[in-house]
Amino acid sequence: MNKTFLLCVCTMILTSAGLSVANNALKSAPATTVTAQPVDLTGAADKALPCVVHIKYLQNSKVQEVEMQSDPFDDFFGPFGFFGQRQQGQGQKRKIQTPKKEGAGSGVIISQDGYIVTNNHVVEGADELTVTLNDNREYSARIIGTDKATDLALIKINDKNLPAIKIISSDDIRVGEWVLAIGHPFNLRATVTAGIVSAKARSLGANGIEAFIQTDAAINQGNSGGALVNARGELIGINAMLYSQTGNFTGYGFAIPTTIMNKVVADLKEYGTVQRGLIGIKGQDVRLYIDAQKEQQKEVDLGTNEGIYIAEVSEDGAANDAELQKGDVITAVDGQKVTKMAELQEILATKRPGDKVTLTYLRKKAKKTAVVTLKNERGTTKVVKDADLDILGASFREINAKEKEEMNITYGIKVIKVGEGKFKERGIPTGLYILKVNEKAIKTVSELNDIVKEASKSKSPVLIIQGLYPSGKKDYFTVPLED
Repeated sequence: MNKTFLLCVCTMILTSAGLSVANNALKSAPATTVTAQPVDLTGAADKALPCVVHIKYLQNSKVQEVEMQSDPFDDFFGPFGFFGQRQQGQGQKRKIQTPKKEGAGSGVIISQDGYIVTNNHVVEGADELTVTLNDNREYSARIIGTDKATDLALIKINDKNLPAIKIISSDDIRVGEWVLAIGHPFNLRATVTAGIVSAKARSLGANGIEAFIQTDAAINQGNSGGALVNARGELIGINAMLYSQTGNFTGYGFAIPTTIMNKVVADLKEYGTVQRGLIGIKGQDVRLYIDAQKEQQKEVDLGTNEGIYIAEVSEDGAANDAELQKGDVITAVDGQKVTKMAELQEILATKRPGDKVTLTYLRKKAKKTAVVTLKNERGTTKVVKDADLDILGASFREINAKEKEEMNITYGIKVIKVGEGKFKERGIPTGLYILKVNEKAIKTVSELNDIVKEASKSKSPVLIIQGLYPSGKKDYFTVPLED
């Protein structure tokens, strides 16, 4: 501790001496006039503030069935046993009442007819969303679509001629440029903080797809979903995260760039889910790969210290079709240099399945190019729409206590109507009790809806339904979600 203090004192003494020399030099130097040019951000704030809204989140109290562990040490080790293995059959099931949850965040109006962009984590699981404008007008909002991978969500309120922010490409911003972060931190309405762009294409490992704009403009809890704007009040990003060991702002905040936001919004409007064009590789920044090899006392010469090192190529992926291999290094996409994975993700986040990109890469230090046709999660080039219960053509309800007793079951939902759709095609009748779908127990209609959405985007878009007839006979049905 004393050594640290002495070092500081020494630094102060050396700095003072340096300043004395500098002052003497200035006295002998010719006089010059320096005119300060302060940045006026009042105009930017005036333009952007009316477009940033406060979002109140409400999740109602619910009854849930949970398994109560009989192990007294479970309170210390959580609902999973040692090494992450769930202990089966050690407890009893009981119903609990979950507490009502409330929260708040921010959002940005992007169109005069009421579309608002925010973060997925601001609205996820909400039963009610209340949006309040800067002029205190209040609206109920509905969720149009969400995307966990980018932590973005699109919601809508019903009105016209709303104040909509001007959006520009985040590609045009530069490190060192002045920016404003606008939102509602700690439920303090209409708060503006200023700073600069500290870095671009920053990856933190928090989301599936990341290319954050880093800023030293203060971002705190409640700023999530708010606007990051340039000195002209134009939207360049959606505030999403802060880096802190205390939970409050300590130096850096992070925003999702508009290059990613624009594509997500367009897809959610048109398809209900985000269409991702995938290369079909696993990899990491070249610099990280080289450093990892050095730690193992291995020397590596890839011909570059920048780019994306390919560690694995998916068998059914686009890269494999273009004959890329493990050990190749991607250095550019469509002629645009990429130095790290976050930059590659940002470019690909603007693409859809079926789009073609030209990859420049190094193989054993030799430069090569390949035209790659991007694929979806299923390994095809088709657009994948977000299916829901409508595709089944049936109506459902949760089973009641009397049915549980009569059928000797503890959970399930009942098919109460079958119309045109997949259920009718597969001969699934009215009155069937659905117990499991794709090996998952079904207790609510919303759980079935979630499984349908998940399966519709998988490589095997099919439902395996375990059902029970009113007679007590068990049966299984296979329901393809694609024609």
